[in-house]
Amino acid sequence: MPETLLAIRDVSNVYTSRRLGLFGKHEKRHVLNHINLELRKGEIFGLTGISGCGKTTLARCILGLIDYEGEILLCGQKPGKAQIQMVFQEPGASLNPVKKIGWLIEEPLVIHKTGTPEERLQKIDEMLLRVGLDPSYKTRRVHELSGGQKQRVCIARALILHPRLLIADEAISSLDVSAGAQILNLFRELHENHGLDILFISHNSDAVEYLCDRVAVMREGTIYTAPSRGIDE
Repeated sequence: MPETLLAIRDVSNVYTSRRLGLFGKHEKRHVLNHINLELRKGEIFGLTGISGCGKTTLARCILGLIDYEGEILLCGQKPGKAQIQMVFQEPGASLNPVKKIGWLIEEPLVIHKTGTPEERLQKIDEMLLRVGLDPSYKTRRVHELSGGQKQRVCIARALILHPRLLIADEAISSLDVSAGAQILNLFRELHENHGLDILFISHNSDAVEYLCDRVAVMREGTIYTAPSRGIDE
């Protein structure tokens, strides 16, 4: 049986709303209720459910962006900052329109002080080719790209540090059908040819069933089922 890549054990998250008025009370709401999941090495794992069920909250817990109760381990240890990367729903919103594409992809390498300028430039070219874009795209700006091309840049930026796990959170929901299908095929290619393990989060059950090896269904912050293939509603 494949080894466990990501272990999510008894994870809960509580959202506390602001007070209403001077004497109002804080309202607490459980967003995640004792989530238990295991992602295996060598698979694309799907997480689906309606909007507001807690999928993105779980992703933010995995990334360490918000507090939670329970335990999340990557390869048996607490995840490092660069080991898990995320691709978001709106590619344009996560890309600085002032900067050129090459700068945007290089930025994580600069932040983590990885490689010389020459080595970083080579990695940028390699990563652009890997996501299906010509290296010449590094001189373009965000407004010159289509929605699908912007998402490819976001994927290249997420992969430049060679993460152990990629989280794709509604990564095709803002794209048209053709561009969305191309991004799904890119994920599959990255998985099969480059060994990338993916947590694919989407409310699109057709996309999840097409792409993923196993699927979990979330409702109201609880995992209800994780069949071996497809979605058992």
